[in-house]
Amino acid sequence: MTLPFAISDQRRRFAAARAVLEQAVRDRAFPGAAYGILLDGHVVALDAVGNFTYEGDSPEVTPETIFDLASVTKVLATTAAAMLLFDRGILDLDTPLGEILPGFVIGRVPGSGKERVTIRMLLAHSSGLPAYARLFEQHTSASGLLRACLQMPLDAAPDTRVDYSDIGFILLGKALEVLSGDLLARFCEREIFVPLELTRTYFCPPLAMHLQIPPTEIDTTFRKRIVQGEVHDENAFVLGGCGGHAGLFASTLDVLRFAACILAEGRIGQKQALFQAATVDLFAARQSLPHGTSRALGWDTPTTPSSSGKFFSASSIGHLGYTGTSLWIDRERGLAMVLLTNRTWPDRSNKSIQRVRPAFHDAVFVDL
Repeated sequence: MTLPFAISDQRRRFAAARAVLEQAVRDRAFPGAAYGILLDGHVVALDAVGNFTYEGDSPEVTPETIFDLASVTKVLATTAAAMLLFDRGILDLDTPLGEILPGFVIGRVPGSGKERVTIRMLLAHSSGLPAYARLFEQHTSASGLLRACLQMPLDAAPDTRVDYSDIGFILLGKALEVLSGDLLARFCEREIFVPLELTRTYFCPPLAMHLQIPPTEIDTTFRKRIVQGEVHDENAFVLGGCGGHAGLFASTLDVLRFAACILAEGRIGQKQALFQAATVDLFAARQSLPHGTSRALGWDTPTTPSSSGKFFSASSIGHLGYTGTSLWIDRERGLAMVLLTNRTWPDRSNKSIQRVRPAFHDAVFVDL
């Protein structure tokens, strides 16, 4: 699959969107950002603003800069792996998690509800598992942290409410490893990243690349160092840098290549398919349970208000990352937008990305 790069005059076409990001840098919402826009199979914008940090001698962000995707990992890796295994008849969405990971239910009090949690519920964030836990504070090994996830009690009965759950996706990632017979990182590299020609996408980037990646935080409490080129999420760090919930690094163009495959109903170019079209439709469909959920399978869909802004169609799907990243795909318009930042620099207290994202997306629509 070969996608054309943006031509030189596209910066003028999307001047309003670029201005939103330039102002965000001045307002210190983030020190730098890379962004891209895909329309009808063509990359119509691929650009960057700002620097790695706020220091004057910091490297400039370029369109090729690799960022920590944070929870965008949940769609580009984990959900994509689930789609592949579903296509191959290996994954049944309604299989109870306890049948794949017996430690999830063994020793549990009968009637706790854990025996009813399915793969579908993990993807839809309706399992009843808690949203997050600072497990890294008590567990220094991947096996210990995973065991803590398996033993985690439910906060709600399955399929009764939506709690966006990192814990659920950590367990989903491990379940996919059992089903595939391979490590999630290795499976995704071989079965997703290589076929899509994602040459700047990594779990655990090589040490030699770390200084080419914008740092995400000055960590004063856990790692006690600048976090650069290694996963920002502490639970993923304890898991060895790769979890079902976080750990992936990528460039803007690579994320757009993945989006192009989704927009092409799973196809890579004209002859090859990564996913079946029906599988793309299935995973992109908003779920009926719990009532009122905005979640599809792995993906989110627009709400009011939404980080996607005001103009993405109802058939759109997307995902955010805690470090300041996002991907939104409008399947009705053949449109995708990627925004990659390190908004957690120098610390995670700044929440300005919450206003920047919808403003950026809305500004792009002005010039489409």
